[in-house]
Amino acid sequence: MLKSVVRAVGAAARLSSASTPTARALPLVCPTLRTPSSATTRPFTRSLWMLNNNGASSGYRPKLFGSKALSPSVSCGCGGLHTEGDKAFGDFLTDEIKEEKKIQKNKTLPKISGGWELELNGTEAKLSRNVSGEKITVTFNINNSIPPNFEEEAEQAGQQKSAEEEPEIVSTPNFVVEVTKQAAKHSLVFDCRFPEDEMGRGEGEEESDVFAIREVSFQPEGDSEWKETSYTLNTDSLDWALYDHLMDFLADRGVDNTFADELMELSTAIEHQEYIKFLEDLQGFVKCN
Repeated sequence: MLKSVVRAVGAAARLSSASTPTARALPLVCPTLRTPSSATTRPFTRSLWMLNNNGASSGYRPKLFGSKALSPSVSCGCGGLHTEGDKAFGDFLTDEIKEEKKIQKNKTLPKISGGWELELNGTEAKLSRNVSGEKITVTFNINNSIPPNFEEEAEQAGQQKSAEEEPEIVSTPNFVVEVTKQAAKHSLVFDCRFPEDEMGRGEGEEESDVFAIREVSFQPEGDSEWKETSYTLNTDSLDWALYDHLMDFLADRGVDNTFADELMELSTAIEHQEYIKFLEDLQGFVKCN
């Protein structure tokens, strides 16, 4: 008898809940804005919205995500979707491109002293020169070459910098130096990098090496990929006397602090040039030009 009563009560409850409609949250058409955090904030952001220093008080960005529905506009014949959000995105990119071109330092790529010849293949650059029968080549890629800043630490300390005080974006790519002798079957290859602690070195501080050697190896001449079957000398636990001789070896062939400084300037110019080109391509894709 007790089980029958329990079953009757349960059935009544189910009928009551079924007769009452349950409100379901509809999926958002556009993502909501989130407070910037270390997980979402891009290091050294170049956003015009951020550079304007208006932040959330600007009426432009809320408008970008303010449309309640994606309503396609008149088709341009490309067969793609065109929305109010796309139009706002395109207008934003137009302003962003103008701002980036305004602050672009080098309209033409700077040259590196010492008779280096430059070859570009997209984001990859190759510098080469000949010295007394030896061929020295330096290759680097500007992708992922912008080091992170410490903006989050400054915010945690309660410090706010104006746009004029923002640190400049400097490209510090890893680079590979290959030294080839005419009679040798293999090339001596140096894997080099820019230490992060050297980037913040002040003028009054003691001068040190701008770049560092990470690894050294003999590789088959002309091979673009590092062969793992060749012995690789890691410099982390290397004797300092041997390390100094390796650095002198590079300096005698024109790869020294002056070269490293000029390489950073060149890489920064290439990176900024490619960034502007990417924005223009993105604008054309969004607007379907």
